[in-house]
Amino acid sequence: MILLNVLRNIQTTRMPVWLMRQAGRYLPEYRELRNKADGFIDFCLSPELAARATLQPIEKFGMDAAILFADILLIPFAFDQKVVFNEGGGPILEALSEEKQLGLLNWDIERLNPVFETIERVYDELDDDKALIGFSGGLWTVACYMMQGRSQPSFPKALACAQYDPEFMKFLMDALHDATLEYLGRQIEAGVDVLQIFDSHAGLLQGAFFDKYVIQPTKDLVAALKAEYPNVPVIGFPRGASLSDYEKYAAETGVDCVGLDQDVPLEFARRTLRLIKPLQGNLDPELLLKGGAPMKNEAEKIFRELGPNHIFNLGHGIIKETPPENVADLVSFVKSLTV
Repeated sequence: MILLNVLRNIQTTRMPVWLMRQAGRYLPEYRELRNKADGFIDFCLSPELAARATLQPIEKFGMDAAILFADILLIPFAFDQKVVFNEGGGPILEALSEEKQLGLLNWDIERLNPVFETIERVYDELDDDKALIGFSGGLWTVACYMMQGRSQPSFPKALACAQYDPEFMKFLMDALHDATLEYLGRQIEAGVDVLQIFDSHAGLLQGAFFDKYVIQPTKDLVAALKAEYPNVPVIGFPRGASLSDYEKYAAETGVDCVGLDQDVPLEFARRTLRLIKPLQGNLDPELLLKGGAPMKNEAEKIFRELGPNHIFNLGHGIIKETPPENVADLVSFVKSLTV
């Protein structure tokens, strides 16, 4: 698998390519599947539908990896926290607001058994040269949603708690560590080849708070995973982190590869980060939305700057209005870039 070769520092002649949110609303086939489920959580927990959604972009575009169709908020769901996805409005959770509510969280991994069945189905159908990626949210990011109750640009409740009530935050982060470790371990046992940790709101923190709530929890989680599953690579994605925090994340967390958002300069990635770990990313999703020469020019620049031993991806997920033909054009073009 070319993706695993990059993660294991085996020389390749071209960049492996997959795209965040490659299974999603931009695809008509996905929308047809989505209409068969009662809600988004039901969709994620319907193995036949979720497996089909996982495989659709591979069959249509030929990416080098499939990523499990699921959601980072399945962990709060498995804690028996109420989670609802409103069409077009994002997730709504029953927000945690008092310490006593943490004691009411009831973790039950069995609620996520359909996810593991989805992985088994995909594993059986996926071509041998394609990697299967499992994932979870970063502990800080999942904690943000659990405390805030919905997506917000700044997650003020979580930030206030991190600063003024560290005991409350520690209790939640410890619970999330144990749950996420079990969840990712079960994904490995079901058949995934690679894991990605999406810390989508890491950029809300800097300096000492970034160390405490992003680097250290990630380091502890990766170490625990490696102790049990030493041969499964882990990609970390600290979206929005400052450049100095990106560098510390790469050096200190123990991840095998660092995902870059579109704001990380390629020169910094080449001169600094690539010397520490293999990298993934970071085409601006807006360029994929537009397509054509600007998209290809930037893809070629990424290849020139970072070389074939780089995992080509976006700096964030595919925008839902993206024409599928742009995705086909991008994947084909990236695969044509060789040394």
